[in-house]
Amino acid sequence: MLGFGKKKNALMRLLPDVRGKYLADVLMARHTWFAVGGPAEVMYLPADEDDLSWFLKAKPYNLPVAVVGGGSNLLVRDGGIPGVVIKLDNPHFKQWRLDEGGEITCGAGMRNADLKKIMLDNKFGGLEFLVSIPGHLGGAVKTNAGCFGKELKDVLKRATIINGEGEVREVPAADLSLSYRASVFPEDWIVTALTFNIVPQAPEETLKIINEQKEYRLKSQPHNVRTAGSTFKNPEGLRAWELIKKSGCADLRVNGAAVSDKHCNFLVNTGNATAHDIETLGEMIIQKVKEETSITLEWEIKRMGIHK
Repeated sequence: MLGFGKKKNALMRLLPDVRGKYLADVLMARHTWFAVGGPAEVMYLPADEDDLSWFLKAKPYNLPVAVVGGGSNLLVRDGGIPGVVIKLDNPHFKQWRLDEGGEITCGAGMRNADLKKIMLDNKFGGLEFLVSIPGHLGGAVKTNAGCFGKELKDVLKRATIINGEGEVREVPAADLSLSYRASVFPEDWIVTALTFNIVPQAPEETLKIINEQKEYRLKSQPHNVRTAGSTFKNPEGLRAWELIKKSGCADLRVNGAAVSDKHCNFLVNTGNATAHDIETLGEMIIQKVKEETSITLEWEIKRMGIHK
């Protein structure tokens, strides 16, 4: 783990005064679905956009900054994360409002699953696929999250972002260059809110779609286990899980890290895995698939931090 000690106290003294909270030496295993990972040197929970904007303007210019959401698609390495980790966990970032013209604007800290009640109560649809994706809405932008034939880019109208200089901007979805499990916009942009197109729909129809998608996931994917969802992107025209199975990787294991017996594109922490175990298992799969098929799988899970 990072030897913070005096260094940690020195960093806290260098940070600007904010209305949000600073937390020192936060174990990231408590903030990821894999339940592994070393400490964040400092975690910052901004009070709102103005507070975050001020922090970005006033912080030391060379301070390492990272952003995390719900941790559902994240692997934090055992050495932890130096600098400041920003998490939009304040209730302000979980607010929503219905806008004229068939739109809804949601804070980036809202859980995807919370859209279910909002859709049912307000009789609209179009975002059902997001309900079944673990995590927070802000994290869905960076990876252009999708399933059941829809992606975020199909419903996103615009995003509110704060750049590295603390400037707040509204950005049309087209300017985010969303593509399959990817986006192209500056690394220092922090998404704080999203505006989606929605359609009027009877609650019965919305509930039917959500339940069908949930049933499919329960049958075909692991649940109630420590996992981070699909580990590798599907190569164009192919399926990662088929390549993994074909290459003899379905039963691979590294200490407490294993390939799910329900879906081999899911890695699971069986109870005592380290981040190193999980990442090592993933790299083993990449190597074996490349040897067997000449195809190089790409990580879909975001890896962050330093090795122990």
